[in-house]
Amino acid sequence: MDQTRLAISPLTDRLAPCAEGAMLLELTVTQLDIGHVPPERALELGQLGYLQWLDGLPGQASYPAEAMRAYTLAAPFIRNSPAVAVFCDLLVTSTRDPLSPLSLTLRPRHRRGGAQARRAAY
Repeated sequence: MDQTRLAISPLTDRLAPCAEGAMLLELTVTQLDIGHVPPERALELGQLGYLQWLDGLPGQASYPAEAMRAYTLAAPFIRNSPAVAVFCDLLVTSTRDPLSPLSLTLRPRHRRGGAQARRAAY
């Protein structure tokens, strides 16, 4: 008996070979599909989504096949969400030139005031 788990993907109505991988990909796309945001925020969210998706890939998975599957699922949302467009661009860039590092830069951390700001609010 085949032990491969199958799940029906609500976004694609097709069977996915791994329920956890399909769910993580759909979660990532859903989190990125938040509509129009400023370009800096879209870049940050798209990069975080790419890292989240990349972290969820099984070790034995074929990267080009998984990237194509992710792009196919996310592509319909590119027009309405700049963050999804950044995610898809990273997928395409990574499959075209897989041996070069991608520039994934997040904005620097900054303090928002902490306890001092909370005390000043009252």
